[in-house]
Amino acid sequence: MASETSVEVVIPIYNEEKELKDSVERLYRYLAKNLKGYRWHITIADNASTDSSLAVAKDLAKKKSGIDVIHLEEKGRGRAVKKAWSQSPADIVSYMDVDLSTDLSAFKTLVTSLENGYDIAIGSRLLPQSKVSGRTLRREILSRVYNILIRIFFGVGFSDAQCGFKGVTRKLADHLIPHLEDNAWFFDSELLIVGEKMGYRLKQIPVIWTDNPGSTVRVLKTVHGDLAGLWRLFRQKPWLKLPKYE
Repeated sequence: MASETSVEVVIPIYNEEKELKDSVERLYRYLAKNLKGYRWHITIADNASTDSSLAVAKDLAKKKSGIDVIHLEEKGRGRAVKKAWSQSPADIVSYMDVDLSTDLSAFKTLVTSLENGYDIAIGSRLLPQSKVSGRTLRREILSRVYNILIRIFFGVGFSDAQCGFKGVTRKLADHLIPHLEDNAWFFDSELLIVGEKMGYRLKQIPVIWTDNPGSTVRVLKTVHGDLAGLWRLFRQKPWLKLPKYE
């Protein structure tokens, strides 16, 4: 089965000129070594970077086969991931953060989970088997409180909505992604909440995660967007309106 399976790995970026080259080259080496039986492809999805990220991405694509670049004029990680996933013909579409905070050793498990019947597969930093280092107490508390709120208000079972290490099947991407409204950081949570509420099978994978102190994520702005997104989903309950694929 593996020889017939194609895998898309999307790297959404915004002003990541400093670590983009090293991260993509490390990912490329990992895929070449560990996904030999798969047809894999990397897409760097630049969303309105103002530094030299786009130029770095284009240079990588020029020098290595299996890497492409898309550019969006508007910011938004969710927007970039949705665009890249919708354009990809791959059987499995995934994305990961450019800093590779989530160790790549978990990626093969993510792929095989989606091959073996799961619709969504995610890395979780909050599973007992996961190993997390370098995370500030502030971020740890905010993350745990946020995920508790999700479980209380939506009755879902996943533990970590925000880990930047996710994948879905082609079938789910085609059916569900066009209906997800958020184009920023809440995209992850919306995908998981709506997906699980609709009954899709979700696999959580323990990960090794190392904090990146140079992350460009603005915590308070992200928290505000996440809470607004939760309130929208709680009011709209889109899973009651969307038909599930067979």
